Amino acid sequence: MRRVEVFGVTGLAAAIVVVMTAIRFVAGAPVNLDVAVTLIVAIALAGFLSDRWAQRRVRAWAYRERDDDLLVRRGVMVSRLSVIPYGRMQFIDVVAGPIERAFGLATVRMHTAAASSDARIPGLTQIEAGRLRDHLAQLGEAKAAGL
Repeated sequence: MRRVEVFGVTGLAAAIVVVMTAIRFVAGAPVNLDVAVTLIVAIALAGFLSDRWAQRRVRAWAYRERDDDLLVRRGVMVSRLSVIPYGRMQFIDVVAGPIERAFGLATVRMHTAAASSDARIPGLTQIEAGRLRDHLAQLGEAKAAGL
């Protein structure tokens, strides 16, 4: 999903440079092709670096279901590990914006009593997100009943 966004913005910026250069050429204005080529190369390089960064961000997300809790790891520069006990989960959301829906993806959000809880797992398929939500809700009810 991020790759489509990065390539879309990069392609749009390069197209603007090409169109502006063509308009100047057709209008008879002096055209500096070196500047246009340099701009296109810089845009392509920025797009490539943005794509690499997006790939690193995607690989930084991971989760693991354990017997008593859920581990969620995230972060490229600052790595975070959240441990969410099943019994502390109040409710679980499955959220999908328009771009996520277009690609069949969803985000699972876990809400706890802690105000600073921002545990979420993005980039799951909608089927996997629904399965995980149901499984976490079932485990949360079973663990909360034991409190």
